[in-house]
Amino acid sequence: MTQLHGIRVLDLSRILAGPWCTQLLADFGADVVKVEKPLEGDDTRHWGPPFLHGKNGEDVAAYFLCCNRGKRSITVDFTHAEGAKLLRALAAQAHVLVENFRPGTLAKYGLDYASLHALNPRLVYCSISGFGQDGPNSHRAGYDAMIQAEAGLMSVTGVPDGLPGAGPAKVGVAVSDLMCGMYASSAILAALHAASQSGLGAHLDIPLFDTQVAWLANQGMNFLVSGKAPSRLGTAHPNIAPYQVFATADGHLMLAVGNDMQFRRFCEEADCGALADDVRFLTNAARVAHREALIAALSPVLRSRTTHEWQSWLVLAGVPCGPVNDLAGVFAHPQTTAHELSFRMLHPQIGPLPQIANPVRRNGATQCATLPPPRLGEHNESVLGELGLDAAAIAALRASGAVG
Repeated sequence: MTQLHGIRVLDLSRILAGPWCTQLLADFGADVVKVEKPLEGDDTRHWGPPFLHGKNGEDVAAYFLCCNRGKRSITVDFTHAEGAKLLRALAAQAHVLVENFRPGTLAKYGLDYASLHALNPRLVYCSISGFGQDGPNSHRAGYDAMIQAEAGLMSVTGVPDGLPGAGPAKVGVAVSDLMCGMYASSAILAALHAASQSGLGAHLDIPLFDTQVAWLANQGMNFLVSGKAPSRLGTAHPNIAPYQVFATADGHLMLAVGNDMQFRRFCEEADCGALADDVRFLTNAARVAHREALIAALSPVLRSRTTHEWQSWLVLAGVPCGPVNDLAGVFAHPQTTAHELSFRMLHPQIGPLPQIANPVRRNGATQCATLPPPRLGEHNESVLGELGLDAAAIAALRASGAVG
């Protein structure tokens, strides 16, 4: 039996942070009902190319397919009185509700925390938003890239000033969204545990902005301790050296020296043992203080061998390093294959559907939901039937526009 068997999640979220959270819950066994706007659905169904093409001519964006497996889709218009009534009935039976509308939006339809708590005191209600349920910016929408910028991540990401291509850079995936979804999933699990003991749910307020500030981690603490705002260092680490990408004879290598012994072993392997005894480089603090001189000394050394040669020799010497793989290299990587991080599931319209696995292994086995990402409104009849509605009642709701 999966860990969250019997837990019903009503998912009113869309785009990435909320759906990422609910896909994680589905992978752990929760029954996730995804509520989508009739006719249009989740915005990410249309965020492409690339698209996969269904047998019925229906195109589905890869973006949507990355974060919606394990869910059942219903199309309900909650701005319609009957639609809102349906969602209240589903919420009364749910253990968790996840939503990412602007604060105040759902209150107009009786779908806010206060209204649903009165119906279902055990409900764990998770609100994901750009800036939270209160504060001076609570009214603002929030998308990942603007949060990466405004909450500081882009100020420490990118090429340093004075070098070609200098300037702030966005991380190549929507990390603010993803981390927000992961914070949300762990908070939901904690709240479910508390509810199992107290009988009372909770309202979880998880803003993208706050999440991004929280996981500035060592960079945030570097500033709070020193009072000095960290600068962009490209691939280098603010607290460790050498810890960055170096050019090799045929490409690039990420060298990740984490302590003084690893640095000495690297120097021995690289035939530059004198650097390990140089007073400027004896300790990590000294190497960080003399970073420019260190990198200038190491750069020609790293260019003397191929990436494969460096990796082969340094791994044996216990020095952390790795090539800069593109995604073709990642999905051909033997570790990817060994851990089945890429797999296929059968989709009724698309056929074999590629997926990226949940990385959590429990007792040696991966944990991934078996339901493929749903077609829009695919489960209207089954989910609404669980409320006791027969085919005629569902047809009437569809005719009224409450159901898509």
